Amino acid sequence: MSAANQVIAVGGGIGGLSAALALSRKGIPVQVLEQAPEFKEIGAGIQLGPNVFRMFEVLGLTEDMFHWCAFPEGLEFRDSITAETIIDMRIDQRFHAKYNAPYGVIHRADMLNVILDACKKSNLIKLATAQKVVSIDDDGSAVTVKTESGETHRGAALIGCDGLWSTVREKIVGDGKPVVSGHIAYRAVLPTAEWPQEYRLPKMIVWCGEKTHLVHYPLRRGELFNLVVVFHSDRYEEGWDTYGDPAELHSRFADKCEPVRTLLQKVNAWKMWVLCDRPAIKNWSKGRITLLGDAAHPMLQYLAQGGNMAMEDAVCLANQIEASGNDFEAAFKTYQELRYLRTARVQLMARVFGEIYHASGVNRELRNKLLADWSKEGAIDMSWLYGEQPELPKVGTIPLPEPTRLHH
Repeated sequence: MSAANQVIAVGGGIGGLSAALALSRKGIPVQVLEQAPEFKEIGAGIQLGPNVFRMFEVLGLTEDMFHWCAFPEGLEFRDSITAETIIDMRIDQRFHAKYNAPYGVIHRADMLNVILDACKKSNLIKLATAQKVVSIDDDGSAVTVKTESGETHRGAALIGCDGLWSTVREKIVGDGKPVVSGHIAYRAVLPTAEWPQEYRLPKMIVWCGEKTHLVHYPLRRGELFNLVVVFHSDRYEEGWDTYGDPAELHSRFADKCEPVRTLLQKVNAWKMWVLCDRPAIKNWSKGRITLLGDAAHPMLQYLAQGGNMAMEDAVCLANQIEASGNDFEAAFKTYQELRYLRTARVQLMARVFGEIYHASGVNRELRNKLLADWSKEGAIDMSWLYGEQPELPKVGTIPLPEPTRLHH
């Protein structure tokens, strides 16, 4: 593989590996540089909207993703103070007919491994770990990258897929650190057998509270349960892999209903992460360098779309590079032009959904009433997010999978 015509992808998470796979499917060689010692996802569950199942189809990953997914039968919103059900939305044949694709949930590690395995099967993708990028030079005809270990990589172009704290973004956008939202999340994964019987349901349940919420759903074909708790906090630690403080957690949820307090007691070790995003930007490319996923448009997790948007980016970008005849500068400009309004809408609406989840006082009562009214009228329409997008390939209807049976 000649270094001259390869693309360098900085970051080996969901975005970087999806970009590598999408480019390899177009016959373009890719060198992936991951700074960690191995390709590995920390974290827990990730929700897969119908929009990302289309990207799996384009990349030939559907069958393998189906194998690891759980497919919830519904989404339920409950008030964490009164325990009342605000919405009980079915994810059924009607949902599938509306969006022509399923809704699934998957463990982040399982999702990453499916993409990684596909990359390993391609002779156009080179994977390198322990490659922390320290300098990037675009001389107008090629991009040269130096890593902390003293290695040099050269390619025709570079894609920064290095997430929220992107080194590549700092070079081409230079807008400093991400915006801290004031909320932190604690996450845990339990075997289904350890999950309380009355909440061992094949659905996603969100308990909305004042400045807090809790969400749980089955994972890995029903063998596990994923629990994520979000609350307002002034604590701030970079990264994803810090252990949380159970005392702080229980104090924030002391006024919540008994079911919520019971669920929290099921976990003795919580991993914590700080929720951050950035304001939307229009330009995330410069010369032969562009950004993808969280490096380009980091978003809060309230719409569960971070990984999904990264995969859409990857497919769109590969298509534009092919359409431009490998004119990378032109392709990168077209790619961001096609993507920036969609990703900005998701960034903005994720913030709005966070306000809805965490409403207090009269706002909370209004939320409960409006959501209940809308769900009765069938007025909750997510076509703007889950429907087909003009800049992405059209695919046929993706079959409805068997519902997940929980392991008791």
